[in-house]
Amino acid sequence: MRAILGIAAILLAAGCATFDDQLAGHLQSPPLRECAQWFVSLDERVEQAGVRDAQYARVAGFPYLRANRLLASLRDRAAERPELLATLAQRLRGLDYDARRHEIDNLPDGALSETRIDALHRTQDCGVRLVVADLASERGRAALLAAADAPDDYSTALRAFGLYPVIRIPFSSGVRRFEEEIRAGFTAEPPASPSRVRYAPPARLPLSRAVVMGLLARGQFDPLGQPLVSERELEALAATYAPSFDVAVAGDYDRFGALRWRRGEPVAAVEATEPVVYVHAAYARYGDAVLLQIVYTLWFSERPPASSFDILSGRLDGLVWRVTLAPDGEPIMHDSIHPCGCYHWFFPSLRAKARPAPDERLEWAFAPQTLPRLAEGERPVVSIASATHFIEHVGVVRGPDSLVRYSLRRYDELRSLARLDGSRRSLFGSDGIVAGSERGERFLYWPMGIASAGAMRQWGRHATAFVGRRHFDDADLLERRFELDLAGEAK
Repeated sequence: MRAILGIAAILLAAGCATFDDQLAGHLQSPPLRECAQWFVSLDERVEQAGVRDAQYARVAGFPYLRANRLLASLRDRAAERPELLATLAQRLRGLDYDARRHEIDNLPDGALSETRIDALHRTQDCGVRLVVADLASERGRAALLAAADAPDDYSTALRAFGLYPVIRIPFSSGVRRFEEEIRAGFTAEPPASPSRVRYAPPARLPLSRAVVMGLLARGQFDPLGQPLVSERELEALAATYAPSFDVAVAGDYDRFGALRWRRGEPVAAVEATEPVVYVHAAYARYGDAVLLQIVYTLWFSERPPASSFDILSGRLDGLVWRVTLAPDGEPIMHDSIHPCGCYHWFFPSLRAKARPAPDERLEWAFAPQTLPRLAEGERPVVSIASATHFIEHVGVVRGPDSLVRYSLRRYDELRSLARLDGSRRSLFGSDGIVAGSERGERFLYWPMGIASAGAMRQWGRHATAFVGRRHFDDADLLERRFELDLAGEAK
């Protein structure tokens, strides 16, 4: 609320600048016209080719900026001083450039009058020029702050038309029954199975907690408090905190792997002979701290039907496992979803205490298991069921636990995958949904306000609750639901 009031006050003080006025002003300015026209033209080509990248939210009136939920939440901090706002603006521009890289790569040949490299250089240079111009005026600064938002992925119209206030009551009861079934099925030991395959992370010397603490301490010197890490550092961190996956294998649909486009196939195929886990960094706010998270995503070829009327089955399935690090480098929270945004389960450590839900009907923070504090050198072992790919148990292991290893790859690869004809295409559509992965449940669950419920989704587009509003990348997700011991005093 303080952030909203602060931004509103700045906007009013600046004369109620509108977002469209900002771009129109650049189009009318001789020094900036060419750059503003470049972004308008590039957007037209991207839209015509259908290669819009949906990972970040476009900022209305600022086609050279995009936002995620973390940066949108940091607007209150950025509004305090000009140098903080400048940092926020450059990060918003960085997200747009990141998305533009993939969009330009995915454009068909002939869509650009210049080379792709020249298009990237022009995007970079023009983005810098336009941001500098925005920051030079009080009106521009106010419009930027007000527009830099990341809207949620729920449709209020669908909820209204589907009588959500009424439907949520029986739906909430169904969710509670499902959670009780899952909690009862969690075992103290890994489930027995004649055909379990354990996949260990890459063999690599892990970083010490002291080194990790040093990397995370950078957030104290960052203007916005964000502990940024390089690609090389992320690789080392991802290997350090990577879990082992213990999978019950009853068919090829239980073997995860790299994604590839095959000729004539509308949905990317899973190469099970190449076990791959895709990884990227994310962030969460807790009070004044910004916590680093590492996100691991693995993909299965399908969730096979359990019956002729299984509305949950379909092409592609997966598991997303996330670790949140305390400032001292100890994992303080693990949580997980499937790439549809479904089945959001928390696995808190002893340094995390649950807060009560403000409404008992909400899908708040289902935690089927509490994990012990992980010592240096220990990592989780995530046991995964056959077919449903539900987590059945999370254990702890130290040292090498399997000769079968998976490799780590950047999640960004999925935003521009090579095709056999030499072109490139994102796994995800312009709406952030994987075309061809739709589930039958979408015909029943639409009153809950989630478009194509059950379909696989891109990072940043995971609505994780049917009852209430919750996203996997909400900046305040953990702060609202758990009391975290960042100082490490819990025993």
